[in-house]
Amino acid sequence: MNNYELWIEYIDGTLKPDKSFDIIKRELEIGERRAALYFIDGFIKDEVYEKILEFLYKQTPEDIGKITDMTQFARLKMPYVEVDSTEDKQTAVTAVLSGPSVLIVEGISGALIIDTRTYPARGVEEPQKDKSLRGARDGFVETLVMNTAMIRRRIRDSRLRMEYMQIGEGTKLDIAISYLDGIADGRVLDILRKKLKNMEINGASMTGQAIAEKLQKNAFFNPFPKFKTTERPDYASACIFDGRIVLIMDNSPSVMIMPISLSDFFRETDDYYFQPIVASYTRIIRMAVSIANVIITPLYLLLVNNPDIVPRWLSVIMPNDTGQIPLILQFLILEFMVDGLRLASLNTPDSLSNSLGIVGGLLLSQFAIDAGWFITEAILFMAFVTIASFSLPNFEMGYAMKFERLLLLVLTQALGVWGFAGGTIFIFICMLLIKTLSGRNYLYPIVPFNLRGFLELFIRYPMK
Repeated sequence: MNNYELWIEYIDGTLKPDKSFDIIKRELEIGERRAALYFIDGFIKDEVYEKILEFLYKQTPEDIGKITDMTQFARLKMPYVEVDSTEDKQTAVTAVLSGPSVLIVEGISGALIIDTRTYPARGVEEPQKDKSLRGARDGFVETLVMNTAMIRRRIRDSRLRMEYMQIGEGTKLDIAISYLDGIADGRVLDILRKKLKNMEINGASMTGQAIAEKLQKNAFFNPFPKFKTTERPDYASACIFDGRIVLIMDNSPSVMIMPISLSDFFRETDDYYFQPIVASYTRIIRMAVSIANVIITPLYLLLVNNPDIVPRWLSVIMPNDTGQIPLILQFLILEFMVDGLRLASLNTPDSLSNSLGIVGGLLLSQFAIDAGWFITEAILFMAFVTIASFSLPNFEMGYAMKFERLLLLVLTQALGVWGFAGGTIFIFICMLLIKTLSGRNYLYPIVPFNLRGFLELFIRYPMK
């Protein structure tokens, strides 16, 4: 059995094109030699291949008679730009499953990988969750090459690197590490490369969260996110300029930014588009609203349960009657009802979304108050924390704050002032125990303290 037949036997036995209708094996004859072309239907550009095959069919035995390997064949006889040769059969199989086509020619060693793939892709519309008032109106899509191109369009710097690799045993997920050479932390890059190469995961194609959990393990009870994600290429590009590393994944419309700390979640895209004083103001508001989002309902519960510690000037917010249901249960029920409505809205058709909003408004409005379920103050404070949860574009951090609030509510009800203080200290310790990919503390620039970094929490300095 010659080399050509060995290649055909291996690829046919692995891909089994006779059992999968979308895996195509096209038998050809090039220069009176047998040849086989493998590709996945729907992944190749038909008009490009029409020209490639037209050129290959014109080859004569004399034209390819002296060619012995695919590297030489690609250099002399392949008119397409994106080609590569390989002597490894498994590499050729993986290439077919990833989208490129593979050509094998009798008498020529190895295989030729021709990257003419094209994936079904949607338009680059602005992300629904991460909007900007003055920024660009495009967003990442589910195609790796298109996402890297959108970053390249914004960073015309020769130091920009796009390192490609495949991870996972079953998925062979395509990823790219984007950074500025000489600006990004080389030690963090080495750590990231090592962890990605050693990653054993089969479900990585479903979500980037699987990759995040493999990159940095965390205790189950600790909800704080270790990586920041964005669907905006302008924000990702700005982070790369700041020395961050961006991990781009195929099949994902969002990219992961690393290393990050807690302070990064209080920065948004509009910070780069507004004047420094305006951006600083919105950053301070964002910080204040986020802190109030965590403590306002537990603090109100503490004051209601301990009216003797309420200052005279705050007596106006104290309720005359806490209702038929204990206040702690009112807050917990409202928390779960808001989450239920949020989950329902995700699965509600657009034509019925207005009806769901009306029903939700009726449930959490005067009808609930008249029925004696909730007091006006409870609904008012829950309306605030619900709106405040959208002050940050990151879903994971929003839910982390929600879990902090629930913990403080329960501890405050059970232990009073000591429960509120102890819960606050416990939350601080949970953040203190988190280490980022770089090894730096999650609470940086507070721990360890860095004056300029601390001021940047509130002030957006003019760009240099």
